[in-house]
Amino acid sequence: MNARRILDRVLVCVLSALLLSWCGLAAAQDTGKPKVLRAGIIGLDTSHVVAFTDLLNKPGTSGPLAQVQVVAGFPGGSPDLPASRDRVKGFTEKLRAKGVQIVPSIPELLKRVDVVLLESVDGRVHLRQAVPVFRAGKPVFIDKPLAASLAEAVAIAHLVKKYQVPCFSSSSLRFSPGILGFRMQNEQVGQVVGCVAYSPCPLEPTHPDLFWYGVHGVETLFTIMGPGCVEVTRVYTPQADVVVGRWRDGRLGTFRGIRHGRRGYGAFVFGTKRNMPSGSYAGYAPLVEEIARFFTTGKAPVSMDETLEIFAFMQAAQLSRQRGGQPVKIAEVMEQARREADRLLEQLGEK
Repeated sequence: MNARRILDRVLVCVLSALLLSWCGLAAAQDTGKPKVLRAGIIGLDTSHVVAFTDLLNKPGTSGPLAQVQVVAGFPGGSPDLPASRDRVKGFTEKLRAKGVQIVPSIPELLKRVDVVLLESVDGRVHLRQAVPVFRAGKPVFIDKPLAASLAEAVAIAHLVKKYQVPCFSSSSLRFSPGILGFRMQNEQVGQVVGCVAYSPCPLEPTHPDLFWYGVHGVETLFTIMGPGCVEVTRVYTPQADVVVGRWRDGRLGTFRGIRHGRRGYGAFVFGTKRNMPSGSYAGYAPLVEEIARFFTTGKAPVSMDETLEIFAFMQAAQLSRQRGGQPVKIAEVMEQARREADRLLEQLGEK
């Protein structure tokens, strides 16, 4: 009997110790702090990778920024694009010096991260680089330009729906408070009835004219006007591009791409109450905070449909220039792009 009592006491002690250990482990795990998401960057050939990493990895941040940390990067790079080829090594070394692990491939990066920033400066590589990300089910932000053609953008949108992976793309201009605050209407201007947006618009031979840098100003235009453009007309000169979009409700929105002189960003907004300039560009911080919030919630702040309309606007502007300034319907370029996207997806084994 004494031996039995001793054994019972030993079992009670052991079970108590295990219970205390489990409770301690649970308490350590349940600190009330949200999980920090491991972010990986694809394409280390743009200044964005350093700026975004500095904002996300900065000690002492709070809110969404504190919930995402850049831990790995894949350099990538496009040998035929000087803006990529000549900068990838330098930016890669800067990230390495910040403690970011540099990996040799996208599959290797995907093993180490929860979310992805696709930052390659060359829009031509975005579709192929995004495919393994979608297949892996990783939420992804794709930096501007989403793609180097409307067809590639449509193909990316198809993959977003196919794999049900959270994804969005945007210029940093969209989230500047003085621009986003005018979307569709506000207390100062009332309902937005028109807008003239402007930005630098240098050309890059590997991309359609507005895709390379004019996308900043076009994004500003759509941020303020909202979607609904049905027709585009473009006037091109060596000094500037002027592209006028006609919206479904009769409103006109204009993008002016600046080739020379002081190359600022902004817009002038026409409203039912008054007309006034938008606020100025607020840098990368508002965009990076939106990216972090997107990663933590899975909710895209910009719909893929609106992003496709932005790219259709730019594609229609390209076609209007080729036709000597004739108006081009958005529906026309979208129909052609869908056919081309089907061929691209077949080539990728994704149709």
